[in-house]
Amino acid sequence: MTNKMLTKVEGNELILERVFNAPRELVFKAFSEAEHLKRWWGPRGWELTVCNVDFRPGGVWHYCMKCMDKNQGDFYGFESWGKGVYGEISAPESIVYVDYFSDAEGNELDVMPSARIAMTFEPFEGKTKLVSRAVYESAEALKKVIEMGMEQGITETWDRLEEHLQAVR
Repeated sequence: MTNKMLTKVEGNELILERVFNAPRELVFKAFSEAEHLKRWWGPRGWELTVCNVDFRPGGVWHYCMKCMDKNQGDFYGFESWGKGVYGEISAPESIVYVDYFSDAEGNELDVMPSARIAMTFEPFEGKTKLVSRAVYESAEALKKVIEMGMEQGITETWDRLEEHLQAVR
């Protein structure tokens, strides 16, 4: 397995896998602590201008990604709010949460599909294999987010995560 993200669609489920050259505990922390998330979450050219994390079952992660790259044309200055509601957490093995598009107040937006995401962090040849399984309400809902460019966005986000992990090791 290379450092490339593997993507698979099975009906209404999007499965992503990637190996990160970092210990499992560090990769897990990068997903569970605001000070880490602020440094890598989002595609290239985007920054988290808001990142509030209450990392516990029932807790909420509320954030705003803002496009800071003038070269991204109409996206420049655009804000995209998101909200994750944590379900099960088993450090450093797994995180399960429901991912929503939201507004600045944290209200969930019904116009965009939500997903139940189960992430596992597995030791793999001295590195960490991250497997993310996102289950959408329907195959059509998954198709909608894929057509928005989500795969490229996640690829860039996970590339930034790898860079962050190398910087903090």
